[in-house]
Amino acid sequence: MSNFPFLSVLTVAPLVGALIVALLPRRRPELAKQVAFGWSLLVLALSVIMWITFQANGDRFQFRESYPWIPNWGVSFTFATDGIALVMLMLIAILVPLVILASWHDAESSKRSVPVYFALLLILECTMIGVFAAADVFLFYVFFEVMLVPMYFLIGSYGGHQRQYAAVKFFLYSLVGGLFMLAAVIGLWVVGGKTFDWQALSQVDISTGTERWLFLGFFLAFAIKAPFFPFHTWLPDAGGAAPAGAAALLVGVLDKVGTFGILRYCLPLFPEASKWFAPWALALGLIGIIYAALLAVGQNDLKRLVSYTSIAHFGFIGVGIFAFTTQAGTGAVLYMLNHGLATGLLFLVVGMLIARRGSALISDFGGAGKLVPLLAGVLFFAGLASLALPGTAPFISEFLVLIGTFTTNKPVAVIATVGIILAAAYVLWMIQRTTQGTLNPALTESDGMRRDLSLREKVVVAPLIALIVLLGFYPKPVTDVINPAVRATMQDVGRTDPAPTVGSVQEAAK
Repeated sequence: MSNFPFLSVLTVAPLVGALIVALLPRRRPELAKQVAFGWSLLVLALSVIMWITFQANGDRFQFRESYPWIPNWGVSFTFATDGIALVMLMLIAILVPLVILASWHDAESSKRSVPVYFALLLILECTMIGVFAAADVFLFYVFFEVMLVPMYFLIGSYGGHQRQYAAVKFFLYSLVGGLFMLAAVIGLWVVGGKTFDWQALSQVDISTGTERWLFLGFFLAFAIKAPFFPFHTWLPDAGGAAPAGAAALLVGVLDKVGTFGILRYCLPLFPEASKWFAPWALALGLIGIIYAALLAVGQNDLKRLVSYTSIAHFGFIGVGIFAFTTQAGTGAVLYMLNHGLATGLLFLVVGMLIARRGSALISDFGGAGKLVPLLAGVLFFAGLASLALPGTAPFISEFLVLIGTFTTNKPVAVIATVGIILAAAYVLWMIQRTTQGTLNPALTESDGMRRDLSLREKVVVAPLIALIVLLGFYPKPVTDVINPAVRATMQDVGRTDPAPTVGSVQEAAK
């Protein structure tokens, strides 16, 4: 099975499924949903087989494929995956079928074409898989840009209030970031011997000044995509306007392209520049943690609140990456996975609550747990996972980031810890104002608030809850895959973990 072209098949399969779904007649919405869901399950099955086939202690990059594309430019369809990319591919394969199932009635409520909506979800899956599987810099850039198109239409055509404004803002921010990357990609091609192959470029010796400029071009694109402060303002608008399922993919997967790009391209290709810019990147991460958490506390819109929490979480991921330790790096990659699971669940549950109430305003709720106790319980669990409660998966990743950072930069770790306290404030207050306290009389007048979780919705949330709990107690199957890739990335940068001392371990424990 190791010779099977997993990555090319996984990339093309959702596109074929999207074409089939888009060609279905508009009067057959149920058939379109069923075909899209079945096709996403096929991608999940192939991804599971690839995960089982992957050898954690084998070559750094596996399942490599390369097909000529533009030989004169040195461009090829080259795919390969390491442990970091493999984890993100599995996240995509898990989330997409759950999002399709959760979005069963979203397109109908917008009164637009149901087949087109689900076709867009599958096209988005194709581009997301492609961007994580690409081992050619130009191919990565193509997927990086094309990925904007299906999300733009999902927000602009099927979103809620101010959807056109949010869609255009999302597109323009990402497009500007893409232009910075395009300039850097061309510059890298020139200094790298006119090739876009990642492995060849990783061996190129680049002068200090050129390396810093190229790093900056890639980093700006990835910082906007992530997003890091101060490039974050598009996310609350896009997350607040997008349908809940699309928002779950936007925050759960698309934003991870930014942090993945830093790990895959900025650090290995520009190691000296990465170390030179590290203090600035750590500062942006810390500001994002505190600033976004404070803004989340004051939000009255549920989806905007969740979006701001994600900006704070991306600050932790950025700190973990630029701490330059294996522990912190593994924690950052694990955070990318766990954040996708926890925030994906939170967005989907918030979407279910909003669909029942017909409003995203927290002030329109109050005491909802008395009417929908099961839904309220899942919201409570998702909130606790988002604030990294011990026993949930995000706790492991947050702990690794902080303890790995503490060994090299104690002030950064201490300041980042303040974000944990603020996370408890905005999550618990949100839960208190929506599902706890005195029952809002207006809720009893809403027919939707009389329906607790349906069987379909239980099927959506159950796998995510199970994974969050499982990885919270036993993350080893994932960390075994991540660790070799992170260790190799740290070696690319020329950093090794500091040897622990008795005093440093005791200080960290305190």
